[in-house]
Amino acid sequence: MMEAAVFEYHKEEDPLDIEDFQAGKKKLIQPASLKDPKLEKLKQTLVYWINSTLKAEHIVVQNLEEDLYDGLVLHHLLSKLAGVHLPVEEMAMTTTAQIHKLEVVLEELDKRLGLQDSSRIKWNVKLIHNKDLLATIHLLVAMVRCFQPELDLPLNVKVEVILVETNKSGIKSEVQTEILTAKRDVGSDSLSNTEKEDPIEQLLKLETHKVNTVKKAILHFVNQNMSTMGLQVADMDKQFADGVILLLLIGQLEGFFIPLHDFNLTPVSPSEMLHNVTLALDLLTDTGLQVSNVDPQDIVSQDVAATLKILYALFKKHKGK
Repeated sequence: MMEAAVFEYHKEEDPLDIEDFQAGKKKLIQPASLKDPKLEKLKQTLVYWINSTLKAEHIVVQNLEEDLYDGLVLHHLLSKLAGVHLPVEEMAMTTTAQIHKLEVVLEELDKRLGLQDSSRIKWNVKLIHNKDLLATIHLLVAMVRCFQPELDLPLNVKVEVILVETNKSGIKSEVQTEILTAKRDVGSDSLSNTEKEDPIEQLLKLETHKVNTVKKAILHFVNQNMSTMGLQVADMDKQFADGVILLLLIGQLEGFFIPLHDFNLTPVSPSEMLHNVTLALDLLTDTGLQVSNVDPQDIVSQDVAATLKILYALFKKHKGK
């Protein structure tokens, strides 16, 4: 029985939190997934990243679940990476103090990460304080992508989780796959059918002069539409990273005005850039333009393929208008 397996797992690994089960839904990582070398490598990479980032503070993390639950490490990471100094006590010794500290730190972190929609956030105060490994990793991966995108995290890390849901009729459970880091479009799985491959991915495999010809055509299209605003793009690979020109271009092409208070016109931090690009991709989705396998962080990180995918989609839709 699945339910029996869930309780057996908790008996071995962790005291069962009855309140969590009564609250509705809970995710548990399958024991086999906990032994996955890819997951272990991701955990080691994150631990190394934390320790190297906080070396000057003489803070050493050994275990992601055990060392982050009280908010101390997250507070120092936020301070170091974003230059934010929050009015919270350094050492939170009681449960009440720890939860309060986490509330303040996570609220600020979510803002810096450009996450306004709480339904899309895969962590919260309770999960972090309860030493939930899944939530802790999701948070740290998001922080790396925002504050240090050049760091190479292991790709395509995923775990099997048991989603346990309680209701009036009892306990229901199902096994799901949770993705911790995305995979690139490489390997036999994604390339087994060449026709399904993204045209930009195919383009980037061609000779440099052919790639440049397409980029020039797209750049001409962009500048043609931006000229009415007195703007010109010279470096397509870099000038879209903060999301400003991308938002203005989308507004120009789709015929709507984006209020200035909805985005950062002069973004300086990675989180402000991420907010802009996330808004741009959301607007594209709202207009019915779906662009596959593009993460907002890829644009901020000046990923050439991701930037070209967005611009090519706009070019293809509007070039004849």
